[in-house]
Amino acid sequence: MNEQTKMTPAALKILETASQFFYLNGIHSTGVETIAKEAGVTKKTLYDCYGSKEQLVVAYLEKRDQQWRKHLHEYIDLIPEEQPLDRILTIFDTIESWLETNSPRGYAFINALAELNEPSYPGRAVIIEEKKWLKQLFSTLLKRLNVTNPEEIGEQLLVLHEGLMVTYSMGISSNGISAVKETAKLIIGSHKKS
Repeated sequence: MNEQTKMTPAALKILETASQFFYLNGIHSTGVETIAKEAGVTKKTLYDCYGSKEQLVVAYLEKRDQQWRKHLHEYIDLIPEEQPLDRILTIFDTIESWLETNSPRGYAFINALAELNEPSYPGRAVIIEEKKWLKQLFSTLLKRLNVTNPEEIGEQLLVLHEGLMVTYSMGISSNGISAVKETAKLIIGSHKKS
């Protein structure tokens, strides 16, 4: 269920309820009985809408991914395309507003990944796809900076981003955003084509 516009009111209510419980209490700690009860539907309705708890988890992660991408692009799109370095650096700036507004209990994808330890679990694919997308976004912006090997540097920036997301959400990184942005500039600067 990727398009929420096609969802029934019951499916939307189930997803909204599940999203809150999965994020706040954990995926494994939240049963379908709790979700159905809190959403005001029967378990049958929940299964009719989503088929399984696993597919409901996928819908939850897809919803978070859509919200994250929208949030990120709202910031990136404020910066002219002719300023690719600033567009890259603003990706790191968005972490603070995202976590404060949408993720006060930490980074939802990292939290979910810790619970979805089976490689075949459908929700893992959503998380992995988001990471690939973010790496590609970095790489695309890096190409505009005329650097050597933008794919490799994109991966390095992804690692910086993920580390910052985790440490910032833990509250142990008081100056992390500035430090990561300076590190990103050093990495990018060392790979500029002559």
